[in-house]
Amino acid sequence: MRYYSSDIAGITGGRITGRPDLPVTDIITDSRNLHYTGEIAFIAIQGIHHDGHLFIDPLFARGVKVFIVAKMPDNIDRYPGSAFILASDTVEALQRLAGHLRKLFRAPVIGITGSAGKTVVKEWLADILGLAVPVVRSPRSYNSQIGVPLSLLKLDDRYEYGIFEAGISMKGEMEKLAAIMDPDIGVFTNIGDAHDENFPDKESKVEEKLKLFKKTPVLIYCRDHNPVRQAIMKNDDFRSKEIFDWSFKDPAARIFVRKLPSAEGTSRAEITFDGSASEFTIPFSDPASVENATAVIAVCLSLGIENNIIKRGVSGLVSVAMRMDIKSGINNCQLIEDYYNSDPGSLRMALEYMKLQNRPKTTLILSDFIQSGRNEEELYGEVAELIRRAGIDKFIGIGETLVRNSRNFDSGSKFYWSTDEFIQRFNPSDHRDEAILLKGARMYEFERIGSLLELQTHSTVLEINLDNILHNLNEFRKLLNPGTGIMAMVKAFAYGAGASEIAGLLEYHRVGYFGVSCADEGMELRRSGVTLPVLVMNPDPSAFGQMIRYNLEPELYNFSSLGRFIEVASKHGLLHYPVHIKIDSGMHRLGFLPGETGLLGEMIRDNECVRVISVFSHLAGSDDPSLDEFTQRQAGIFLESVEKIRSMAGYPFLIHILNTSGIVRFPEYQFDMVRPGIGLYGIGRYKGINLKPAGTFKTRISQIKRIPAGEPVGYNCADVADYERIIAILPVGYADGLNRKLGNRKGNLFIKGRRVLLIGNICMDMCSADITGIDLAEGDEAEIFGENIRIEEIAEICGTIPYEMLTSIPARVKRIFYRE
Repeated sequence: MRYYSSDIAGITGGRITGRPDLPVTDIITDSRNLHYTGEIAFIAIQGIHHDGHLFIDPLFARGVKVFIVAKMPDNIDRYPGSAFILASDTVEALQRLAGHLRKLFRAPVIGITGSAGKTVVKEWLADILGLAVPVVRSPRSYNSQIGVPLSLLKLDDRYEYGIFEAGISMKGEMEKLAAIMDPDIGVFTNIGDAHDENFPDKESKVEEKLKLFKKTPVLIYCRDHNPVRQAIMKNDDFRSKEIFDWSFKDPAARIFVRKLPSAEGTSRAEITFDGSASEFTIPFSDPASVENATAVIAVCLSLGIENNIIKRGVSGLVSVAMRMDIKSGINNCQLIEDYYNSDPGSLRMALEYMKLQNRPKTTLILSDFIQSGRNEEELYGEVAELIRRAGIDKFIGIGETLVRNSRNFDSGSKFYWSTDEFIQRFNPSDHRDEAILLKGARMYEFERIGSLLELQTHSTVLEINLDNILHNLNEFRKLLNPGTGIMAMVKAFAYGAGASEIAGLLEYHRVGYFGVSCADEGMELRRSGVTLPVLVMNPDPSAFGQMIRYNLEPELYNFSSLGRFIEVASKHGLLHYPVHIKIDSGMHRLGFLPGETGLLGEMIRDNECVRVISVFSHLAGSDDPSLDEFTQRQAGIFLESVEKIRSMAGYPFLIHILNTSGIVRFPEYQFDMVRPGIGLYGIGRYKGINLKPAGTFKTRISQIKRIPAGEPVGYNCADVADYERIIAILPVGYADGLNRKLGNRKGNLFIKGRRVLLIGNICMDMCSADITGIDLAEGDEAEIFGENIRIEEIAEICGTIPYEMLTSIPARVKRIFYRE
C-alpha cells in the first residue's frame, strides 16, 4: 500500500490537520511494533486497559509523522511537520482503510473461521499454495476486529491468493469482519466450546460464524460436524453456493476420506474427490492435526491444485507452535506453564504437548474454566475423561466448580477451593521426577504456583523461543535437496540453550540425528526421553561401555579409538554396532588422515562387531569466501577418502560434511546429511534465509540510586563522571556469562526501548548501568542480548565469537523455554 495522509483522511472519513502530502506505506496500532519510522501511520486505539493516544509523544520523537486519532492533542504546534487525522472511531477507521484495500485486490481471498484450527489451517494452506503461487496470509493469530484489518493491509497485486482467519467472541462481530474481508472462498474448520458463554446455544454461534460467508460463492467444510451442516442446509443464503463438503464418515460427501493403515506418527488416507481417488500421507497422527490437514487438502482440491503439489506440501507439514513456557522445576521436575486460552480444546492440545516431553510421570494442575457457557457436570465429565485418556498420573483441580464436580475424577485426584488454599498446603516433596502442566485461567494467578515449582529464582534468565528454533530449522530445510537428512548439533548444552528441551522439540519435528560433544551429554538426552540416534563427537574411550549401555554412537577418529571400541564391543558380544568415521580433510583436528584410509577400510571390513553408519569431515572455513578454494579442496580430499573406505567396506554408508554456513554456501556438498548447529539458534546472517534469534539473555534492575558528580562506581573506582547521574545495579556478572570486557562503557543493556551504557567494572554477580534521564523502576527488565542487541555485536566487542558467548552462560542462569 502507498497513500498520502490526505488519501487516508478521505478513505476513513476523518478530518486532517497538518500536512496532506505525507506518504504512508504501513500502519501500526502497537507502538512496540515500530521497527522503522519512515512512512508509518499510527492508529491510536482506545481499549478498556489501554489508550494508544498516550504513545503519540514518544512515537513522534522517534520520527512518526502521521497519526489517526479519536481525540486531538492539546497543542498541535508541538508536532511540526505532522498530520493528525481525527476519526470518530479509530478501529472503524482501520477497518475502512482495510476494506478499501480489499476492494482493490482482484485475486481470490480465502476466509477461514471456526472454533479451533483456524491458525493451523491458514498456515498449512498458505505453505502448500505457496509451492505453486505467491500467497499472503494473516500473521500469527490475527483474527480479531483489529487483527483482520491489519492483515488485509498486506494485500497487493504480487499475490495470487490472500488467506485470512476471522475469530469472534460475541454476536455482531462477524458482520463487520465479513464486510471488510469479503472472502471469495470460505473455510469452516469446526465448532467447539470457546466463547459459548456469549451465545444462547451452539447453533447461534455457528450462525454467527457463517455470516462471514454470506456473500461468498464457495464454501468448504467438514459435514461430520453436524451443527455446522444443519446450519448450512437450512440457510437460504447457501443454496446457490458451490459447496465442497468433506467427511471421514459419509461416502456421499463430495470429498470422502478413508483412513488407511499407517506407520507410527503418521496417517495415511485415501481421499476421493468427484469420483477420483488419491492417497495422501499426513506426517501427524493426533486427531486434531489430521483433521486440519484434511481440511487443507479439501481446499486445495477445490481450487484445482495439482495432486503432486498437494502431496509434496502435505508431506512437509510441520507443527504450528503453541504458546507456553517450559522451565526446570524443583526435584528434577519439568514445568510447563500455559495460562492462555483456558478451554477444553486448548487443554487437549496442552496435554498432547506434555506427553511429547517423554517424562515417566505427569501431573496436571488445572483451574476452573471460566468462559465455557456449558452445563458444568457435562463439561467436567468430559474433562475427566480427557485426562484419563491422556494417561495423566496425578490431577490437581483448583476452583469452586472443580470442587463441586470432583466426583467425576479419579479417586487419587486432589481439589482446592482456591489458589491460596493450594499454596497454603503446598509440599515440595509431593512433586519429583515428573512433568507438571500448569493450565489455568488468568484470574487464578497460577504464576504464584509456578514460582513455588520453579527450580531457581535468580532474576537473570536465558529465554529460549522454541518457535524461532523451529522457524530456523525450517529455513534450513528449504535449502535441502529431497532426501537430505539433518543431524542437529546440540553439543555444549545445545550451545548453552538447554539440550534436553531443544532435542525434544527437534525430535518431534523429524530431524534424523543428534550430535553431542561427549558421552555425558548423550546420556542426559537419553535420560530425558530422546530416542533418535545420537552421535558422540569427542568420546572418551573410558566411556565406551556407558555409551553402549545408553545406545550412543561414537565418532572414531584414529586407529587407537577404533581398536579400543572394537575391543569393548566384542566383550559385550555386539554385532554391527553403529559407529561413525571422522576424516581429517584439512582442518587438522580429530580424524583419520587420507593416507590412512586404506588400512582403515581393511579394519572395517574385517570386524563384524561394528558397522559404519557414516563417514564425515568438518569444514574449516565454510563461512569465509576467501577460503572457498580451501573448502573445495577439503571436499575433494573427503570424497577421495570416502571412495577408498567404501570400496573396502563393501556396504553403503552415509556421508556428510556441511555445517551451518556450509549448508547455505555450498549446496553441492549436501550429500546424505547436513549438520546445522548454531544457525538453529538464529545466530549468523546468511544470504537466502531469514534466521530469527532464539535466545534472549535478560535480567532485572535490583536497585536505582543517585550518584553525585565526581563519585566513582565499582571496583578500582574505574568510572567517574563530572555530572550527577542515576545508576541501576543489576544482578548479572561474569559468573553469569556477562563478559568483563563489556564494562567501562564498552557494552550496553536495552531497557524500555533504549540502550544504556554499562559503567564501571563488571563484578562477579553484578553490574551497573547509567540510566540518567530515563524513567525506570526497580524490577524493570533489561536485555543483555536478544532482539535489540544481537549476540554477534557483543561478541565483536569482546573479541570473541557468539559460540563462546552462549556457552559461557552457566547452569545457574535459569533457562525458560516458551512457544507462542
